[in-house]
Amino acid sequence: MRATQADEILLSAPGAGAVASPRDRLLNTANDLFYRRGIHTVGIDEVIAAAGVAKMSLYRSFPSKDELIAAYLARRSGLYWDWWDRVVARHPGNPLRQLLALTASLRKRALRASYRGCPFTNAACEFPEPDHPARRIAEANKREMRRRFRALAKAAGARSPARLADQLTLLFEGAYASVLTFGHRGPARSVVDAAATMIDAQLAKPADSAVRRSRSRGAR
Repeated sequence: MRATQADEILLSAPGAGAVASPRDRLLNTANDLFYRRGIHTVGIDEVIAAAGVAKMSLYRSFPSKDELIAAYLARRSGLYWDWWDRVVARHPGNPLRQLLALTASLRKRALRASYRGCPFTNAACEFPEPDHPARRIAEANKREMRRRFRALAKAAGARSPARLADQLTLLFEGAYASVLTFGHRGPARSVVDAAATMIDAQLAKPADSAVRRSRSRGAR
């Protein structure tokens, strides 16, 4: 398996420094191949060969490709929320700076040449069937993101937390998609300024000075 750092949320494999189990090797390999190349284009035999395990090891751990896909996305979702929580924890009690820091961290990841967009958005495009496990996990991730944005928007004093949450959700989704079409030098570079404009428009008082103060302190 080619080592890669697809984005900021891709953490070290469990048990780094120890011999990985066949299940972990399969999941680590799928994590790399599915994200870089797309789920449909990667066959089970390729995952087995790249992981260096016996075919029986795959079927003991993941009886079907769908189960491997679901495990891949479940891991990605856990890593995504680990990333979110780490960014928010840098600015305790300051939801405005938390919102800006999340956006700044997204920008940092999106500008990496290896970034391939959001794995959940990508999976939702590949699996339109509403009952497919990949689709269900992707939709659950997006619902949680929208919920968290609403909670932060409310804590920041937005006039309409639901509207600001939807705007920020659309902004993140647009940044994810634009990387795939424009590359890492495209419109995603402007995501922080766009978020600041949205937040300014929603705060109960003109927020330009508040946003500027937060950004000048290095929300990251």
